[in-house]
Amino acid sequence: MTDAAHIDDVRRFNRTVTARVGVLHDRYLGRDRPIGEARLLWEIGEDGRDVRQLRERLGLDSGYVSRLLRSLEAAGLVTVESAEADRRVRTVRLTEAGRGERDVLDRRSDEVAASLLAPLNAGQRERLVAAMAEVDRLLTAGTVSIDEVDPEHPDAVFCLRSFYAELGERFDTGFDPLRSLLPDAGELRPPRGVFLVARQYGEPVGCGGLKLPAGLPAEVKRMWVAPSARGLGLGRRFLAELEARAAAAGRAVLRLDTNKVLDEAIGLYRAYGFREIPAFNDEPYAHHWFEKEVRGGA
Repeated sequence: MTDAAHIDDVRRFNRTVTARVGVLHDRYLGRDRPIGEARLLWEIGEDGRDVRQLRERLGLDSGYVSRLLRSLEAAGLVTVESAEADRRVRTVRLTEAGRGERDVLDRRSDEVAASLLAPLNAGQRERLVAAMAEVDRLLTAGTVSIDEVDPEHPDAVFCLRSFYAELGERFDTGFDPLRSLLPDAGELRPPRGVFLVARQYGEPVGCGGLKLPAGLPAEVKRMWVAPSARGLGLGRRFLAELEARAAAAGRAVLRLDTNKVLDEAIGLYRAYGFREIPAFNDEPYAHHWFEKEVRGGA
């Protein structure tokens, strides 16, 4: 549980940051718009972005985003178009004036960043930048949710296909899902199993499955984290959630297998408390087999 001292520290940090970077002003970075509109110009990017994606990424409600976009559109900085196939899908793009405004905001933002660093000596600058990187990593980790989905859900299929493609590149022998002991969808649906998907800003960035075969230990299957989301502790979060699901199903042991080239995964499993055991299946791509006693299991 978060204690009062931690909450006070976070609030003090928030007050310091908002004051130093100027987000309290209606004319953010000296321009004629508040930070909400400026942030939208940054997030739209060169190729444009769906309104839904903007809402997900910024964590804003649809009404507020619509008001911001109407203001930017009235200023001639963006265009908002509906897709012909589905009028509910709206895409925002920067106009030439919008790109120019974003360039000005970039220059002003660089100036603010330089002003934060200028009063500090070299050592203090290194400490501040390192601390900012750590804060960014931890706050980003908090934007990722893990949800149970059907193993044939489009997000699950996307993650699995991405996982197989990566294995195909990393394994010396390549990877053929048809040769692997791949659970069918039914093995990863309750009550025979569970499938989880991690999402960041509404987009899938990882997955993990749990088999619950009758009379046998629970087994972790198809755990993968997208390269863009690595370093956020998602692998450990998946293991903790899958272990909790195994315990809830009354299982006392959790098992998994892995390939010798997946050094990061092997290190994670050992750090999480798995111990190596003799082979318990005939998985052709496995070189290591692990198991762990389930906390709170039967």
